[in-house]
Amino acid sequence: MDFEFIRNYAPLYVEAGVLTIKIAVIGIVLAFIIGLICSLIREMKIPILKQLVAIYVELSRNTPLIIQLFFLYFGLPKIGIILSSESCAIIGLAFLGGSYMAEAFRSGIESVPIIQHESALSLGMTKIQLFWHIILPQAVATSVPVLCANIIFLIKETSVFSAVALADLMFVAKDLIGIYYQTDEALLMLVVAYLIILLPVSILCTVIERRVRYAGFGNTSSLSRE
Repeated sequence: MDFEFIRNYAPLYVEAGVLTIKIAVIGIVLAFIIGLICSLIREMKIPILKQLVAIYVELSRNTPLIIQLFFLYFGLPKIGIILSSESCAIIGLAFLGGSYMAEAFRSGIESVPIIQHESALSLGMTKIQLFWHIILPQAVATSVPVLCANIIFLIKETSVFSAVALADLMFVAKDLIGIYYQTDEALLMLVVAYLIILLPVSILCTVIERRVRYAGFGNTSSLSRE
């Protein structure tokens, strides 16, 4: 193991790691927003839009992220739309993540007893008020484990961004291996970099899950939609 090589090129991984985190944060935030919008459309049963959401979810979840990135980076320029590598990465991550978040919210929404819907509507609440004040808070709490798993999944998916010439962690590792043939050292730094990013996220998610569980949320065993 060449520790001198590691010392010299570790700063490249730091720079690439910052870029990876930046794109992951923006993409995941957008994915949450997309997931919420899709959930609202489904819950409101808006004609046409509900069908479009179903098509989007199936299309996004059943196509690899790398194919979506290739379409954005190599396909769109054919019709005159040119996006930067960073823009493609953010859009691709948000597009993929939005469908997973939508499904997570859907499972949480379905866990809310139907009697709560009926009670809120009988008290004069609109469907929008019902969704935002009654359904969504409980759905989010119930969906915390799935949402956390989706966040970790999406961060790991950033490893394919190098396919569209983005200088992320994987790009730096492959570049160093191709130039210096220091495979062990380059891969070791890559593994360490992803551990530094993912371990705090995993620990934070575990803490949040426990707090939600202790608060009485997330236990759907006694819930029904009768």
